[in-house]
Amino acid sequence: MSHGFDYDAAFSRNIGWVTEAEQACLRGKTVAIAGLGGVGGAHLLTLARLGVGGFRIADFDSFDIVNFNRQAGALCSTLGQPKSTVLATMTRDINPEARLDVLPEAVSAANVDAFLDGVDLYVDSLDFFAFEARRLVFSACRARGIPAVTAAPLGFGVAFLYFDPKGMSFDDYFQFASAADEEEMALRFVLGLSPAMLQRGYIADPSRVDLRARKGPSTIAACQLCAGVICAEAVKLLLGRGQVPSAPRGFQFDVYRNRLVHTWRPWGNRNPIQRLGLAIARRQLKKMGQASHG
Repeated sequence: MSHGFDYDAAFSRNIGWVTEAEQACLRGKTVAIAGLGGVGGAHLLTLARLGVGGFRIADFDSFDIVNFNRQAGALCSTLGQPKSTVLATMTRDINPEARLDVLPEAVSAANVDAFLDGVDLYVDSLDFFAFEARRLVFSACRARGIPAVTAAPLGFGVAFLYFDPKGMSFDDYFQFASAADEEEMALRFVLGLSPAMLQRGYIADPSRVDLRARKGPSTIAACQLCAGVICAEAVKLLLGRGQVPSAPRGFQFDVYRNRLVHTWRPWGNRNPIQRLGLAIARRQLKKMGQASHG
């Protein structure tokens, strides 16, 4: 029930940072979000409070207790419930008039066309290790001329990349196609997301990083920072105002380190600096593996 909901009143405090005409424009926009876990749920609720009027959301998973440290919608009352159902309900609690299409399954070749139909912006929120699904969606966005963004929660910070459909492609930047295995894809992904690697210097327990087991530590601080960054960049992309750096340019902001670094990696992971970084990362990962089995 809307209980007398009024869109203009609900989002009136946005006015000033956006104009009334821009707020009306946001009401007519549609954003697609694949994955409603650590960052996806926060992206959805933040953009809903921005007043974005339409969403396509997809997730096949249900809430588990290990999600409690970071995921919007992860509560004792929602344990075992589908993330897509819970987040859809929360979104409608913010804006009962929201145009909300829910896909309670993984995005795949069979449904990606319908998922992206009529979308103005794609926000990547897939699980870190969903490499092939991520390649599929970013490629589909490029083919349809849809701007696509990703904000990675790393340590107590965020790394942001924007893939302009007319600029460098996701595949050209990350070079997943030539990776020998999933572990190599993971290394290329994390170094491509954060060439500055600001988060590396303060990890308290490196043994908690296990790429082979698809596990790694996370923080709510990083997830919330990601949502804020995505919201700000979405304003610029959806309203056509302000500059958004596109790949191979990006940025990383780390609150723990109190640092902001603008990154530029021509040729993406083929860049000589990136190739050196990947070689070092492979050696470090090998040492970690030997130590854990020693």
